[in-house]
Amino acid sequence: MARILLILLATLFLALMVVLPVVAIFHRAFAEGWGTYLASILDPETLAAIRLTVIAALIVLPLNIVFGVASAWVIARYRFPGRRALLVLVELPFAVSPIVAGLCFLLIYGAYGPVGAALEPFGVQLMFNLTGIVLVSLFVTCPFVMREILPVLMVTGEDEEKAALTLGANGWQIFRHVVLPNISWGLAYGTVLTMARAMGEFGAVSVVSGAIRGQTMTLPLQIELLYNDYNATGAFAAATVLTGLALVTLALRGLLERFGPRRAH
Repeated sequence: MARILLILLATLFLALMVVLPVVAIFHRAFAEGWGTYLASILDPETLAAIRLTVIAALIVLPLNIVFGVASAWVIARYRFPGRRALLVLVELPFAVSPIVAGLCFLLIYGAYGPVGAALEPFGVQLMFNLTGIVLVSLFVTCPFVMREILPVLMVTGEDEEKAALTLGANGWQIFRHVVLPNISWGLAYGTVLTMARAMGEFGAVSVVSGAIRGQTMTLPLQIELLYNDYNATGAFAAATVLTGLALVTLALRGLLERFGPRRAH
């Protein structure tokens, strides 16, 4: 009886908190018909926001993968002063509000910050453009790949890597044939989470983007702009794109969780 009650409570909570809002988004987006929906999606500013969101995410992803693998490797395989501090620093974005992070980046890399002021004579502007969006997106997403790979490296140990080294394998061969197969599923998890967070980030991006229509508006910012402009249909239509991306991300993660670990072992 207790099990049934818990299942019902969990189902009710998910229905109220997840299913109904998602259904409401799609219902409101299509309330005025397919023609209005397509017109809203094909609006030049909305298309520009979708394009910018995807471009920023595709730039952030490979950089995050390189940083995540490198940091996880260093923490798992080496003992050095400041190792715990490095681990804390990598996870710092989880504890800092994205808006606060965006403000810090603006104060440092903006025109009046130490880095921004030093680069201004060379005509380099880091804020209020794609560069600023990428920088803050890197900050908020940097822990995901590392957190998924680190436990795998800690569990697998170094025995296989040392064996490959004694057989004459070089560093790249060890990484490709020994390390990469072991961390492949963790890397896949981290990649999915990174893409989802990079595309959906609002707080930090809202501070450093400048919110220039058709230029520095990512999809979450465009949704807020449309809603504040009393264009509810356009806002919900744009929201369906972001919701669709989120659902695809969740589906991919579900497939990885269902099939990945069992096959990896």
